[in-house]
Amino acid sequence: MKPANILLLPGWQNSGPDHWQSHWERAHGYQRLEQHDWQRPLRGDWTARLEETVVDADGPVVLVAHSLGCLLVAWWAAHSAQVHRVRAALLVAPGDVERADLAPYLPGWAPVLRRPLPFPAVLVGSQNDPYCSPERAQAWAADWGARWVDGGVAGHLNAASGLGDWPAGHALLHTLIKD
Repeated sequence: MKPANILLLPGWQNSGPDHWQSHWERAHGYQRLEQHDWQRPLRGDWTARLEETVVDADGPVVLVAHSLGCLLVAWWAAHSAQVHRVRAALLVAPGDVERADLAPYLPGWAPVLRRPLPFPAVLVGSQNDPYCSPERAQAWAADWGARWVDGGVAGHLNAASGLGDWPAGHALLHTLIKD
């Protein structure tokens, strides 16, 4: 798998320099999917950007999504004719846009699409994620046909979680790539 074909899909507000996705981008050459507007994400715009990137990829891709990026993968997979180009997806700490406290900040993202993904996936969730309960994350993993991995007590599995380059997550990614 070419590093450029591993697509990093950050969530709302992007992934800062200390986020594990940024570490992976710098260390391994993975490609960050850049969005037009990280502060006011529009599901249609984000979906079109993912579609364009998958179509333009030189070979199969692996999606590595965090937070809102996980919901993007579920939505895109249900509407794209290009899903055959995705080898697998690593979904980390999905954000619950159906919660009353988050929905106003992310209009147009609810409801969360709950259909099986047409490619292998692993969903990693935290026991104390402030943006999604482990019960919701586990339910989405089941709905999406993804293998659930308990990420422990690690908050939103982001830079604030102190994961650094998150070797455990990278090992999960390699498991997906080898399958």
